[in-house]
Amino acid sequence: MTHAMLKGSNVPLDATAVRAVLRWTPGQGVPDVDASALLLRPDGRVRSDEDFVFYNQPRHPSGKVWRLGKKRGAEGLTDTIQTDLTGVESGVGRILLVASADDVTFDRVRDLRILLYDAALADGEPLAYFDIKPETGAETALICGELYRRGEGWKFRALGEGYSNGLVGLATDFGISVDESEAAVMPAAGSGPEPAAWAAPATAPETSLPLPPEHSAPVQQRPAPVPQQPAYGYPQPAAAASAGPAYGYPQPTSQQADPSAYGYPQPQTAPATQPAYGFPQAVGAGPDPDFRLPPQGPQFIGR
Repeated sequence: MTHAMLKGSNVPLDATAVRAVLRWTPGQGVPDVDASALLLRPDGRVRSDEDFVFYNQPRHPSGKVWRLGKKRGAEGLTDTIQTDLTGVESGVGRILLVASADDVTFDRVRDLRILLYDAALADGEPLAYFDIKPETGAETALICGELYRRGEGWKFRALGEGYSNGLVGLATDFGISVDESEAAVMPAAGSGPEPAAWAAPATAPETSLPLPPEHSAPVQQRPAPVPQQPAYGYPQPAAAASAGPAYGYPQPTSQQADPSAYGYPQPQTAPATQPAYGFPQAVGAGPDPDFRLPPQGPQFIGR
């Protein structure tokens, strides 16, 4: 018989070994989920860092708690922790079953459920299941439930307690020592490649492609230089000399203007086109010897 559990409820376990299966529905924008386990003393603390079973340490040194890994099933993706209850050391009073979402909030994880199976049965029905609902939606790690001793046997309790500072914050809270370098590596380690059998559909990556031309940064135009005004009373530099003649001074040959400077003779290479009034014409400028008057009409004959 399968027990549908509510938060805070518990159920006795008759199995000697159990599989705790985390299951969720993949999709666009849904983060990957990792299963972990912490083995605690009766006072609620780990004995050492070896009591933390997760993706970077998938098997406890005792060999009684280990991570089976992820699979794709008909109803979604799964990650599994298996425990041999009869072989757990007497110094361990509780085993926390944890889900973490690689520093992504659990409000984006769909249909998160933990199912407990009798590990001795290959295809048996689950002993119990619990649908996990984040309390605030800002959690990045959740304690889904716990296996705990009761007398000579074990029970399972549904919890659903969340942490907003991820798996590192949760592990630290129970006595795991995590330095800054390990804290930086842990989120990345859970997102490493897994077997193709369970790999979730790829989500759209952040693009680093260059923007199309219409979104490119505008080219900065250099402003046109402002011409510098000459200082009053000082001669101009040669490159910036005025196009017009300076009054009363001869002009340089290379920059002499077409109009004559007032009061000064013109160079021989630039004589006036028209003859100066009252002066003889240049040789070769006389009348055309072939010039003939046009025929006169009868109205002029005999007059």
